[in-house]
Amino acid sequence: MSAGAPGSALPVDWDRPWLEPWREPGQRVAQAVLGGAPCHEALNREAAAPLRFVPQDRLPPGEAYEQFIFESGTVPTRDNLHDFFNGLCWLRFPLTKQKLNRLQAAQIAAVGVAPLRGPVRDALTVFDENAAFLSAPQPLWDALLAKDWHMLFIDLRPLWQEAQLVLFGHALLEKLVCPRKPVTAHIYREQPAMNSIAELDAWVAADLSADKLAAKPFTPLPVLGVPGWWPENENFSFYDDSFVFRPPR
Repeated sequence: MSAGAPGSALPVDWDRPWLEPWREPGQRVAQAVLGGAPCHEALNREAAAPLRFVPQDRLPPGEAYEQFIFESGTVPTRDNLHDFFNGLCWLRFPLTKQKLNRLQAAQIAAVGVAPLRGPVRDALTVFDENAAFLSAPQPLWDALLAKDWHMLFIDLRPLWQEAQLVLFGHALLEKLVCPRKPVTAHIYREQPAMNSIAELDAWVAADLSADKLAAKPFTPLPVLGVPGWWPENENFSFYDDSFVFRPPR
């Protein structure tokens, strides 16, 4: 596997709190890669039919990645961290990934592949790469939407014990292999409380639509500010950085 892949110079620390939903099957896939398996083969050992991963060279030159997945039912996969986490997303959120792919294919069929993706495809890309899901008491939501970071992370800190935050975007997960304070997720809407990842997957897949995504239903959340996710935020001066915890416009 190339530099930056599981088991290379940038190993995945599975003890990070944001990786809790991903440890199974993430650790098994990473272990298979450490044993010498290409990433697509390691993912296939965990995949349920009909989902299959294939080497990146199966994608014909000039063919849109999303269209190839839609037509072939297979996911071209490189040997790097980005595609490793993308594969894990397919394993853990198959219904959501399928819905995103169908929406991408519908947009390609409607407007073709152009240098400018348009609002729906742009939003689909943001969702796929950087989305996260939050179920939380209403006061936390109100503070998040208002970008009242002091209220969100300090005054209402005990309420985070009642919240559920699940990261989804594979680029977001990749960035957090080397955590940095500015890493920010795009929170998708308000989710009801979920009992399992499978239940969350089904809800998101049913909720997603081109119209909703075109309206940009996202709000930013610097994820290392979440209580319990990063030791440095126990010192409340952590939140004084206005370049990360930006005030509302």
